Amino acid sequence: MARRIEAKWIEEFRRGWQGASEPPAALGFGLAAVCLVLATAFRFGISLLHADVPYGAYLPGVFAAAAFGGGRAGIAAAFGGAALGLMLNFGDAPQAVAAAILMSVYFAVAALIILGVRRHRSLVVHHRELTTELEKEQHYRELVVEELRHRLKNKLATVHAVIKQALHNYPEARTKIDGCINALATIDDLIARTDDRGCDIIELLRSELGPYGHVRFTLNGDSLFLPAKLAVSLALMFHELATNAAKYGAFSTPHGLLNVSWTVTNGTLSIVWDESGGPMITAQGKPGFGTQLLNAGLRGFDGKAEIAFLRTGLHCIMQCRIDPPTADKKAGTLSEP
Repeated sequence: MARRIEAKWIEEFRRGWQGASEPPAALGFGLAAVCLVLATAFRFGISLLHADVPYGAYLPGVFAAAAFGGGRAGIAAAFGGAALGLMLNFGDAPQAVAAAILMSVYFAVAALIILGVRRHRSLVVHHRELTTELEKEQHYRELVVEELRHRLKNKLATVHAVIKQALHNYPEARTKIDGCINALATIDDLIARTDDRGCDIIELLRSELGPYGHVRFTLNGDSLFLPAKLAVSLALMFHELATNAAKYGAFSTPHGLLNVSWTVTNGTLSIVWDESGGPMITAQGKPGFGTQLLNAGLRGFDGKAEIAFLRTGLHCIMQCRIDPPTADKKAGTLSEP
């Protein structure tokens, strides 16, 4: 029973210190009384070694009473300390003027302590309220994002059905459009999972290149967080390059490989798409849809794309502007085995 009561008191004082609630009046005044008794004992002990200090010894007690018992307990301890300092004398009694001055200083310091503790408690309560509101807002936002993702998937399924029916006699066009829509769906899902801020370029490339086999490509570059708009543009470009690699390039042969690397220098993102081991390209036609897509996608970011058909395979360099805060570079190089 005693332990249960003790645990209850400790919990009340803990909640008082955290600003959640003040202990009951009886408990707070009891704490003030205990603080005064301890302070008086401390004052008596000091008086054996030094001249009596009638009020200063009670200030720690005022602080403890206010911090754990609330404002009323602190006020009770302050007045109790003043009364004890005036009534008790463990040395030569101070003169009346000196006693008045010491009491004034004591009350001023005690008032500052009580106001400081009350301010601390109000800040703790305000912080707790803000934290609760932020948690509610975050939960609501997650629900909204999840609902939007669900609706987007339903709309994409409808678009797929419409395209399949409308382009039934044009399988090549249907396949190309379906591939672009799937790429957009993938990047939308990645962005939604990262709170609509964008996604990491490594995760984006793995999502696009993963179906071709993780042993067929390597990724070399620091972790880089892409803004949402740039991530969408790059997703379409990577999809187009990967599709062409599967049809005509490195992924069309059993031993073809792809290496993708990137760097950020002075706010400019440079991405190198380098294929090897694919069929040898002997003739080059006029720029096709893929080249036009690359340049159009990068134009909005003050960028450009350069494509070269080497004997080893396709070599493409893409450059664009990227804001410094989003270029979250980390130590080390990440690669795909």
